[in-house]
Amino acid sequence: MTSIPTTPTRHPELMNSLTELGLHGLAGSLDDFLADASKRKSAPLQVIEDLAVLEQRERALRSLERRKTTARVGAFKPMADFDWNWPEFIDRPLVERALGLSFAGEGANVVLTGAHGLGKTMILKNIGHNAVLAGHSVLFVTAAKMLNDLSAQDSARALERRIKHYVNRSVLCIDELGYLSYDNRGADLLFEVVSRRHELRRPILLSTNLAFKEWHTVFPNATCTVALVDRLTHRADVLKVKGESWRRKESQERNQTRRKPKS
Repeated sequence: MTSIPTTPTRHPELMNSLTELGLHGLAGSLDDFLADASKRKSAPLQVIEDLAVLEQRERALRSLERRKTTARVGAFKPMADFDWNWPEFIDRPLVERALGLSFAGEGANVVLTGAHGLGKTMILKNIGHNAVLAGHSVLFVTAAKMLNDLSAQDSARALERRIKHYVNRSVLCIDELGYLSYDNRGADLLFEVVSRRHELRRPILLSTNLAFKEWHTVFPNATCTVALVDRLTHRADVLKVKGESWRRKESQERNQTRRKPKS
């Protein structure tokens, strides 16, 4: 973030000029920068080089903060807290490959499948967060929120604008597909987003509690379900997680702790 001087600068006009030119990093630390350059008796070329480094660093920080805000990943537990021994089955190398963003260079999708409470959302958010840190534009959204948003558009122009909102991000994370069912329009809207991103080779990271053969229960009357799954899995790593709910495990541990007699 841009630093803000705690005391009035000795060069207010210069600071205003730098701000108008978009040199916020230098404007925010002008007095310190000038004092340091004077102390080191820097040559003009060195001053310009230091200025460029300062501004590049500041812009990188502001860009990161913007990407974090617009990604809407929200709060999440880091993968360091993930208990790899809890699931009955999980392909750890494949998960770590996704965390390393191998899919981004390939334009491939990542699909997490498994029952409730096995950490799919946690993994999805960590992958999305890593993509933000790597410089990608990311959007994290639940399937319900995205489809409700698209269905609520009342004109073709408004709908096209919102579809582009979900298509134009370099990485789109769709969480919790399969928890609700949708009509034909919902299926068509999801198909449109998936198809456009497939053509552009822009990755989709998706979590679902259903096997692909059960997706007809999400879109019971849709004719595009097979084509939707085909495009989604054409270039994709499918990460299956099997076992009992992690939340159930935490609940059991909490109950056991409460039953222990106090010393």
